[in-house]
Amino acid sequence: MIRVLFADKAENWPRYEAALNAAFAQAGLNAEVFQPGEAAPDSIDYIVYSPQGPVQDFTPFTRAKAVLNLWAGVERVVGNATLTQPLCRMVDAGLERGMVEYATGHVLRYHLGLDATLAQQDGIWRHDGGVPPLARNRSVVVLGLGALGAACAHALVALGFDVTGWSRTQKEITGVACLSGPDGLNQALSRAEILVSILPDTPETTDLLNAQTLALMPKGAAIINPGRGTLIDDDALLAALNTGQIGHATLDVFRIEPLPPEHPYWAHPRVTVTPHIAAESRAETASEVVAENIRRGEAGEPFLYLVDRARGY
Repeated sequence: MIRVLFADKAENWPRYEAALNAAFAQAGLNAEVFQPGEAAPDSIDYIVYSPQGPVQDFTPFTRAKAVLNLWAGVERVVGNATLTQPLCRMVDAGLERGMVEYATGHVLRYHLGLDATLAQQDGIWRHDGGVPPLARNRSVVVLGLGALGAACAHALVALGFDVTGWSRTQKEITGVACLSGPDGLNQALSRAEILVSILPDTPETTDLLNAQTLALMPKGAAIINPGRGTLIDDDALLAALNTGQIGHATLDVFRIEPLPPEHPYWAHPRVTVTPHIAAESRAETASEVVAENIRRGEAGEPFLYLVDRARGY
């Protein structure tokens, strides 16, 4: 019997109970799932983990073969000094499709000028703004070309956009002009009429979008950030929005969540706030990834989506 600990908030267990058991059965695993306090830590083989759950000290879990994160981001656990077990991040089909739909939806919104159209439902027939360019004449930049960023870049290419991607290390993606390194970042930002950021939270990405880098973007550019809130220097972005250097920003992630009611983003006319909904793990598809990683662990095969501790993702 494989003993699995579900270390997320208790309120999330009803969403995962049936999904995990079904995924284990489908994978041919004889597994029993426990919640914190129901089994001795040194009897647990795998920890299904969420940073918002009750487990913060991994020291007692001497038998655990892996910690299987339910979130795509691992910045809240990767630095935990008590974590000696292999850590796997979550990359599942539902999460990926959610990110793709969020990113492409807001890119199309900006590309087509839908905000202006919706604000002008006043009975006056206007045609003075002309028509938007075709997607092939609109430059979209994706920062971060991991699994989620690459999926978004592919989808934007399929829609016909002129897509540039940037990552820390060089990548090759069909139809995408891939850049890397500091010079590549500057080139990418200079092209970014619409910018989509799906970067992880690392020391290198903190405040990557600041007064200097925002000034490189075409005037009036739009920013979509479903990646990490720490990527953006909030004061610099607000200043760029106020001058019109940045035309609008759609922000799904923030340094403090929930975003405090008094934060200036809420009332800013050029900011759209969404409540961290771009890439939510779905219980059914996330459970399939968890089951596959447990199957691999039991078979002695490499885990999927193993985190590189040095890189932080």
